[in-house]
Amino acid sequence: MDATENFRRAKVESINTEIKSTDIDSERIRLEEKYGEVWNTNEVSNAFEIVGFMAPYVVAINRETNIKGSLEFQDNPRFYFNFRSA
Repeated sequence: MDATENFRRAKVESINTEIKSTDIDSERIRLEEKYGEVWNTNEVSNAFEIVGFMAPYVVAINRETNIKGSLEFQDNPRFYFNFRSA
């Protein structure tokens, strides 16, 4: 177990309990209202190079700005959100 595992498990649980719908459009709207910009899997692949993964986070480099940071993600429906630069 790594030093962040307990924190990350709690964060996964928190994210999963906040999901209100499996309807993609409704869930995207909810996330946009809370976090701003939201990406689905295709969109995140176009906008970022994903260089690391430890659920519920990915380390990503913005393809346009070359800024490195992290994104959170939820599983179902899969969306990435809350970009924070490093």
